[in-house]
Amino acid sequence: MSFFFRAASRPARPSPQELVRSIKESLLALDTRTGAKALEDVEKNVSTLRQTLSGDGEVEPNQEQVLQIALEICKEDVLSLFVQNMPSLGWEGRKDLSHCWSILLRQKVDEAYCCVQYIENHVDLLDFLVVCYKNLEVALNCGNMLRECIKYPKLAKYILESSSFELFFQYVELSNFDIASDALNTFKDLLTKHEAAVSEFLCSHYEQFFELYTRLLTSTNYVTRRQSVKFLSEFLLEAPNAQIMKRYIVEVSYLNIMIGLLKVFVANPNKPRDIIQVLVDNHRELLKLLDNLPTSKGEDEQLEEERDLIVKEIEKLVHSSV
Repeated sequence: MSFFFRAASRPARPSPQELVRSIKESLLALDTRTGAKALEDVEKNVSTLRQTLSGDGEVEPNQEQVLQIALEICKEDVLSLFVQNMPSLGWEGRKDLSHCWSILLRQKVDEAYCCVQYIENHVDLLDFLVVCYKNLEVALNCGNMLRECIKYPKLAKYILESSSFELFFQYVELSNFDIASDALNTFKDLLTKHEAAVSEFLCSHYEQFFELYTRLLTSTNYVTRRQSVKFLSEFLLEAPNAQIMKRYIVEVSYLNIMIGLLKVFVANPNKPRDIIQVLVDNHRELLKLLDNLPTSKGEDEQLEEERDLIVKEIEKLVHSSV
């Protein structure tokens, strides 16, 4: 008796077509209706979508249904509605929608990702997601959705070459630490996930990119400076960027900045123990690098003075650690 009761108590799930149609109607209703009921309908439908796509702990998702839902969502332009209505949803609804987004983008039909192809044909959605970093309520959700998109070369390439990309140089310095950190993670993915595309981008946008990046290296925010130096070394040392690195390190204007940053670490009278250890452990490489810097005259005398100061401080640290 109890078995039949449990079986009867579980409501039948709607078909993929019914579910997508219901989601679309409720999202469109947000534009014409106001109040809690309209929002409640959307979030209820999105919750059902999440359970259908990823299972509910008792019933595993039906992969054939998942794929059919992805196709229907693209066919009915619901993917666009997801992005456009993200700011209208509550916390739980945004969380569910972000989760569904990552599953939908992974669905393949004949070796093609149907939702990724949809976004390729509606790239304004990517621009919208980038701009959403300015919205405190949805920034982290949209950041997750962006990083899912960046896994695919064409979508990452579009963002790199769009005017929206420059916004990341602002976002990584936002006063909200969580959002700034999330934006930095997205920024890193853009510059590391697809090496060939990134190398091509840096070659064709060299001056523009490094002019913006220099602002991060000279930021008044210590955390921004430190993270920017670390990240710069990471993506410049990737094999496809070898020519970019060689071009970068011979430019005196950038050399001045890097020497100045090194001076900040070395000349600090209250250096943390881990900083001291790094300087001591790498003193031979640092001193060799500094010794091989090109000599300069006139306007670059300050660079030589700072180099001499750094050398003396590093040698002093090494002697005191013996």
